[in-house]
Amino acid sequence: MGKYIIKRIIYMIFVFFVMSFVLFFLYNMIPGDPARAQLEPLKNKLTPEEYQYRYEQLRKTMGLDDPLIVRYGKWIRNTLKGDLGMSIVYKQPVIEVVKTPLKNTVFINIFAIALALGITIPLGIHCAVKKNSLFDKTVQVLTIVGYSIPVFIIVLLFIYVFAVILRWFPVSGMSTPNFKGTPFQAFLDRLYHLALPLMVLTVGSLGGMTRYVRAAMIEALSMDCIKTARAKGLKEKVVIYSHAWRNALLPVITLIIGWLMSVFSGSLVVERMFNLHGMGKFYIDALSNQDYNVALAIQMFYIVIALIGNLITDLSYGLVDPRVRVNR
Repeated sequence: MGKYIIKRIIYMIFVFFVMSFVLFFLYNMIPGDPARAQLEPLKNKLTPEEYQYRYEQLRKTMGLDDPLIVRYGKWIRNTLKGDLGMSIVYKQPVIEVVKTPLKNTVFINIFAIALALGITIPLGIHCAVKKNSLFDKTVQVLTIVGYSIPVFIIVLLFIYVFAVILRWFPVSGMSTPNFKGTPFQAFLDRLYHLALPLMVLTVGSLGGMTRYVRAAMIEALSMDCIKTARAKGLKEKVVIYSHAWRNALLPVITLIIGWLMSVFSGSLVVERMFNLHGMGKFYIDALSNQDYNVALAIQMFYIVIALIGNLITDLSYGLVDPRVRVNR
């Protein structure tokens, strides 16, 4: 297992450098001149000669006149040191401006994923055990409907019902302006403002996961080892949760771990419609404002998360099912 992990880490490093070069190349192929965009607000305040001089000096400072491979070498070296460059829009280091939206996204998604897993796993197992019952058929219809409806429709529906008609929750924002109170009261105020987005994220993820767990459990319950366990007189709960669920967990674990790793990524539709300062909205804003240092840093962060998630998934297979453990 140790050799396998080392090989996977070497593979991850190789993929990281290949993807970093491809992304750096693609971002530098996007039309636009970062130096000119940064100087554009001062164009009317400078003479043509001063503007041209500052423009040339800024391109030299930003390294835009260097060959692409030289610029990539400087960028990847600084990235590995933790220097992700400066944000053109915020005039701050990228690593500083990313902290707030990342914290907001993690805060929102931790609760959304916990709620979704807490509902979908028991619901999927129960539907599999009660296959073709009225409860199972009802859940299947509801999950298909929920899976088919676009997220923005769910957002509009929840806003209309819970914010417009019932007036239970605010429509946008993450906290009450100028809120004063204890840290715990501030935490509750934040949860109050995030209640609607959390409900939307949870409902939007119920359909696919519930059906996936149900299908895996139905297949596991039909295995010979489950029939043998029942023939031995084991309690039904032991058969379902100790034997069947462990066999069903192998195909489900990829989805679960991928879901858990998505705690660092944002939902663009939900964040835009509820005006939340998260990673999804922040990434699109960076692209719209041609703040490519921020966009590139976010993209590389997602690549690292994806690589780590794949490694954790592969290692988890061995923990769940001894048959797939690497012995040599």
